[in-house]
Amino acid sequence: MFLGTLTILHIIVAASVTGHVLLHKTNVRAAAGWIGLAWLSPFFGALIYSAFGINRVARRASRFNRDRRPDTEIPASLRFDTGELPDGIQILAEVGGRATGVPLTRGNDIAMLCGGDEAYPAMLAAIAGARRSIALATFIFRPDEVGTAFVDALIAARQRGVEVRVLVDGIGSGYFVSPVVRQLGASGVSIRRFMHDWRPWRMSFVNLRNHKKLIIVDGETGFAGGLNLGVENTRIGFRRQAVDDVHFRLEGPIVPQLMASFAEDWHFTTGESLDDAIWWQAPERRGTMVARGISSGPDEDFGSIETILAAALSRARHHIRIVTPYFLPDERLNFALNLAALRGVRIDLVLPGRSNHLVMDWAMHAHLSFLPMDGIHCFMTPDPFDHSKLVTVDGIWCAIGSPNWDVRSMRLNFEFLVECYDETFVAVIDRLIGEKIAAATPLTFDQLASRRLIVKLRDASARLLLPYL
Repeated sequence: MFLGTLTILHIIVAASVTGHVLLHKTNVRAAAGWIGLAWLSPFFGALIYSAFGINRVARRASRFNRDRRPDTEIPASLRFDTGELPDGIQILAEVGGRATGVPLTRGNDIAMLCGGDEAYPAMLAAIAGARRSIALATFIFRPDEVGTAFVDALIAARQRGVEVRVLVDGIGSGYFVSPVVRQLGASGVSIRRFMHDWRPWRMSFVNLRNHKKLIIVDGETGFAGGLNLGVENTRIGFRRQAVDDVHFRLEGPIVPQLMASFAEDWHFTTGESLDDAIWWQAPERRGTMVARGISSGPDEDFGSIETILAAALSRARHHIRIVTPYFLPDERLNFALNLAALRGVRIDLVLPGRSNHLVMDWAMHAHLSFLPMDGIHCFMTPDPFDHSKLVTVDGIWCAIGSPNWDVRSMRLNFEFLVECYDETFVAVIDRLIGEKIAAATPLTFDQLASRRLIVKLRDASARLLLPYL
């Protein structure tokens, strides 16, 4: 009787999972895997699907809608007409507009800041000069020398009357203990942890992370890129754990796009709408660059960054350069890379010789062995660990920001990317990539093929964790 009841319950639960998968999963192999797990692992499979297979992040009802604010609308004089671009790249700009609904803006200024030694002083100076507001989002906010400098600057800004909002990731900045959250909160700074909850039925959210690194000061000056807040990003950091990275200072009509991204995440986390004038500045021309800010996450922005990157690969005619700390893209981007290589496009892939996650290194080697290495030139950079995220295409387009080239960044994380159409700025990025390549060691298909069998099996096993690495 008891076994019969359990069998009936299993059939009901597994059938429920099957119905949900059929209605909500677009990837056929993923759908088949979840259905198989539900039927072959009674109750346990359904529990795993409930925890990791269901996208519960729905922000449609609570999204902060930047376009409804007349003082942040981009005036016609600062909107860029894609018809001004060459035919080959014009289609990419149009795809970006359709995929995101965000306009391309002209009149921006973007300055590259290499490492924490350049970026942190600029960021701290902007915070010190804030008159009205500071919005800061970061994945990692360490309680070390660098973190303390930012904590002190944010507290000082709050004490002189500046409105401050700080959003840190619930995992990256300490799930159990976060000294930064405690210190800033005790000093009156409004700080929250994104997707942080102690209730067991909400623990599945630990798999969804806010990976953005944004600072917006007075609605006028923004910072974005891949740089977390920690001493390892400086020359005074421990060399064993040192990190090489790049960040960017942005001014012009793109800054409201950074602020809109922060405001959406803040409203989702706290329910507070940052619609007061102190957070926004009417867009003004600050330079000559054409750029667009793109948010992405496991909600209605799902896949927008992946779409832009795939479109960029498909439009490339001569040269693609990719710098990323982690390279585990799914079939969509792999296919776009393979097609580009078959078209004769030169592809330079720059990866760290050793990352900060050993299992990720194993999985990346397995992943690379499935790429046509005769058409893709792979370079492994020496220590310190290179955490930079850069992409250029044909010397006329580049992408900078927080996303890595892996499934987690494209599908599970909340990320922010800036695409830029400016040959002068792209040349700056290409020079930096060229310097990285000059110091790197080529990785060939023969080297991957010569790995011992036990190593290949280890690496291939690690690759099976691709969606969650």
